[in-house]
Amino acid sequence: MNQTVLPGVKRVHFVGIGGSGMSPLAEILHSLGYAITGSDVNESDNLARMRRLGIPVFMPQKAENVGNTDLVVYTAAVSADNPELVAATERGIPLMERAKLLGALSRCFPRTVAVAGTHGKTTTSSMVSQILLQAERDPSVFIGGRLPLIDANGHAGKSDVFVCEACEFKDHYLEMNPAVSIILNVDADHLDYFGSLDNIIASFRQFSTQTTGTLIVNAEDVNTLKAVENLTHANVVRYGYSPECDWYAQNVSVRDGAYGCYDLYHNGEKVATITLGVPGEHNVLNSVAAAAAAHLCGATADEIAAGLAAFHGAGRRFEFLGTVKDITIADNYAHHPTEIVATLSAAKAMPYARVWAIFQPFTFSRTARHLNEFAEALSIADEVVVSDIMGSRETNEWNVSSKQITDQIDGAHYLATFEEISHFVAKNAEPHDLILTMGGGDVYKCARMIKALLEK
Repeated sequence: MNQTVLPGVKRVHFVGIGGSGMSPLAEILHSLGYAITGSDVNESDNLARMRRLGIPVFMPQKAENVGNTDLVVYTAAVSADNPELVAATERGIPLMERAKLLGALSRCFPRTVAVAGTHGKTTTSSMVSQILLQAERDPSVFIGGRLPLIDANGHAGKSDVFVCEACEFKDHYLEMNPAVSIILNVDADHLDYFGSLDNIIASFRQFSTQTTGTLIVNAEDVNTLKAVENLTHANVVRYGYSPECDWYAQNVSVRDGAYGCYDLYHNGEKVATITLGVPGEHNVLNSVAAAAAAHLCGATADEIAAGLAAFHGAGRRFEFLGTVKDITIADNYAHHPTEIVATLSAAKAMPYARVWAIFQPFTFSRTARHLNEFAEALSIADEVVVSDIMGSRETNEWNVSSKQITDQIDGAHYLATFEEISHFVAKNAEPHDLILTMGGGDVYKCARMIKALLEK
């Protein structure tokens, strides 16, 4: 790769370095020799990792944290009146939004693999990374969740391959020009920005036109096919269940209630029998997409099969946290109704007595737009508990509440805080139950609290 990601820059300060989209970039730049500092407002596992790497992390955020840096990187979630952004602006220090830095980094690699889609980006990019890392092909990696193989969501490799998530939020992925792109699916999300599903499809089409080599697209998803219809600038590779696809799964079966097994075919020829290490029917297609991308990066059929079998999930993607008194605790990032349905359907297929869904809605706008769908999706679980909404960057102009979800579900409970939830669940859970925390915020903390109470 071209090591000069940021010409003329030696020192970089990250505002919000603990974010899942920030910490891997900081880690990669740190490994390339840049002097990195960062700040945040909440403690997290990512901050602990930054400190272990020797990266200074400041809390709280204040003007003097900027120091003598050459560049300040920030995310869209940081407000314009943030004291560090204000200080950098007053002192004439250049600012760069996180998505632009990812775009600049991706252009340094001849073989950037960008994984896009409304759902499944972290799992699929983790699968591709697992295959290539396990095969000692040493890609650089940018993932939205922790990959257990490297105990991180970022890695600076020495090859010309860069595996990264490409997020459609506010069109951030349009900063990229990847050699290889995967489009997993296109669904209605981030409607506060896009306004309509048609606009989302148009955005994915623009992303597709910026791919310089190969587009790997889900032939089972109607909206994905609309996005790439009649595109001729790139090699389009289709994957799915049909023999008409370039890559496809046949003879699909399930073991242990939820883990997919299938025969993987490429251009009509069987290349491997795949046994997945992650649950859920949706992960069959995710793994086929990962196989196609890994193959383009030089992985053999045996390496693909071995990597997929060894991959047991990324952090916060159906992450099993332990079993206490025969009660199993797991955590999942699912924050959209489609993702909740896939997660709870997989959980219900497993041999547990009851499945508890502990849900923290993420952003007021998403909760308001999908209120009834959230209620319907959560109803798959046997026991449902919903916390207060994590508003993140928003104010509650929709006057929406979590109780509007639980009121639609028989027997569901609205409990505002993690402390209330953890005590309630620890008191009422029974042996052979699965407790599954879900949401895009910090609900993983609730899972840990429940586990700690059960251990007492």
